[in-house]
Order: sequence, then structure tokens, then C-alpha cells
Amino acid sequence: MTIKALRDQSLPMRHILHVRNHIISTDGSVEEGGNDAGPSPHDLYDAALSACKALTVVWYAKRKNIPLEHVEVSMERDASEERQGTYRLAATLHLTGDLSETQRAELLAAAQKCPIHKLMTSVTTEITTVLG
Repeated sequence: MTIKALRDQSLPMRHILHVRNHIISTDGSVEEGGNDAGPSPHDLYDAALSACKALTVVWYAKRKNIPLEHVEVSMERDASEERQGTYRLAATLHLTGDLSETQRAELLAAAQKCPIHKLMTSVTTEITTVLG
């Protein structure tokens, strides 16, 4: 898969991401010199984890016939020590439906095993950057 980030000439930092048939605007915050015309790369990183947890919980509930009606993931970021090597994300799951405590615990466990969570915490990511 190829993702393209193309600069939007109308704003100093804004880029338009092309992911398959989807278009996502990204920008820096005003403090970073952008116009806040879209989520920042950090926002997208955090959002990827939120989305993965939500989708994993829904998938698991459907597979196990758990009566989940709604899932919401709230993500809090603490980047205060990022430059020292620690980036903290705290996810809170909000689940609705006629769920037993056992089912709620199962869904929490499933969320903790989502692929992006694993990617962020359990694998080595190798990145190369070249000029094209």
C-alpha cells in the first residue's frame, strides 16, 4: 500500500494524505506554525490506536455474540517526556449493551490485543527514508 502526502499550497504546513480512496487533511497546530486545518501527525498516531481498539472490540463482540451496542474510545496523551523516550497514551473504553462483568472484561482484554497496540509496543519498526 502506498500513502501519499501532498502539500496544500494554500496553507504553510497543511498536507493532504491519500490512503487508497480516502483523503485526510493533516496540519500542524498554530503553536507549531500551522493553521490547525486538520489533525497533526501525533493526533493521527493516537487516533490509529483509538480506532483499532474500537474496531477490535466490535469484531470480537460479533464473533463471540456479545450484546455490545456501542463502543467509544477516549484517548489521553502525555507527551511531556517524549524527548526523553517515553510517550504515554491512556485509552478508556466506554461500552454499552446488556453486558455482564465477564463480557466487559473479555472486551477489555480484546482491546488490549488490538494490532496497533501490539505494533506500538511489541515490534521493532524499521523506517527508511529516501529521495524520489
